[in-house]
Amino acid sequence: MFTLPKLPYAYDALEPYLDAQTLEIHHTKHHQAYIDKLNAALTAHPDLENSPLEELLQNLAQIPETIRGAVKNHGGGHYNHSLFWEGMAPSVTESKPEGELGEALEKKFGSIDTFKKQLSDAAMGVFGSGWVWLVRQPTDGGLAITATPNQDTPLSSGLTPLIGLDLWEHAYYLKYQNRRAEYVENWWYVVNWENVRRRMLDK
Repeated sequence: MFTLPKLPYAYDALEPYLDAQTLEIHHTKHHQAYIDKLNAALTAHPDLENSPLEELLQNLAQIPETIRGAVKNHGGGHYNHSLFWEGMAPSVTESKPEGELGEALEKKFGSIDTFKKQLSDAAMGVFGSGWVWLVRQPTDGGLAITATPNQDTPLSSGLTPLIGLDLWEHAYYLKYQNRRAEYVENWWYVVNWENVRRRMLDK
């Protein structure tokens, strides 16, 4: 059965950009709830309990219809949040994508600043709750920006997510209230570019 992953940093490590209270509630309450509901759904099909989460989400059409929605929503919530935590790190305010990642972003988007603007614009364009992603495409391994509603994950569309930004209000409302643009802008200060680079190179 699935368990809540430990954060790779303290709850206050991303201050002042993401506050400790929001991070703790987000992790221990919201993320935990997705895991609990996913595990509860899978008890009806013990043969799936040991399946890798990625495999479940990549093959939703093969999941029994009675639990498919739960796997999509709660399994997606677990996967998305796990990637979200790993995609951030403390003390990276001045960092930027370098090496193969920087080159790939510049090749695709023209510049790092253009990439950041396009992803930020996509984040602001998400209606209601959802996510915005940098993904690797299956055909040529090229990079792209995409958005998903609710807890849908790019995995289910054959894409490999490299980093995702949570746009549900519970991710930012205690600190930013309705100021999603400010939340998105400040998130860039804690992006873990090394993690993104490793995911891009992981074939």
